[in-house]
Amino acid sequence: MQLAVNVDHIATIREARQVRDPDPVAAAILAEVAGAQGITVHLRTDRRHIKERDVEVLRKVVRTKLNVELAATAEMIDVILPLQPDQVTLVPERPQEVTTEGGLDVVSHVGTIAEAVRRLRDGRIKVSLFIDPDLEQVKRSKDVGADAIEINTGPYTEAPTDQRPAYLGLVSLASEAAAAAGLEVLAGHGLNYFNVQPITHINLISELNIGHSIVARAALVGMERAVADMVALLRG
Repeated sequence: MQLAVNVDHIATIREARQVRDPDPVAAAILAEVAGAQGITVHLRTDRRHIKERDVEVLRKVVRTKLNVELAATAEMIDVILPLQPDQVTLVPERPQEVTTEGGLDVVSHVGTIAEAVRRLRDGRIKVSLFIDPDLEQVKRSKDVGADAIEINTGPYTEAPTDQRPAYLGLVSLASEAAAAAGLEVLAGHGLNYFNVQPITHINLISELNIGHSIVARAALVGMERAVADMVALLRG
């Protein structure tokens, strides 16, 4: 199972002082050196952490895969098309949220999301949709033309320990449905060094997107060590 490291929170630290350091580009390079197979950033509408400049430079230096999370709006599609990341993951976005809350509701916004997917794929960018582990959302993701889905593992990570197997089952069922429909299966949200291993047992998931827990550990032990520790867990 591959690891894509989200370096948004390196930029969050930078923006707390509105200075140059720490640079998420430097963090991305260290993550790749330590074994990450992808780099993820969220270019938010409010630009609260990652900026266009970050994506521009990352596009030049990332040697694995550059994935940009994005709101499914015409404005943000216009911004990202010239930057040409390897993949765009369409996510829901609210101005007040601390982090992404829940998956994209593809069922209720088929037309809008289908148009966003079409424009991105016409621009030769692979498209993933961040969705909850719901079979109808999986079906609609295929209908709108997505290449992949990223299953929201937040409900699993937030559940009491005795309830986690049930949520893990939902993730597994959604993975099976997506794979049967020809969609690549990714997952992420809220995963850390203590809750990630049960997810790694779902063999249909090809990649996990993990950010906050890695950056938090990196603040104490360094980026390379933090990424290497997570890579070891995914391979273990």
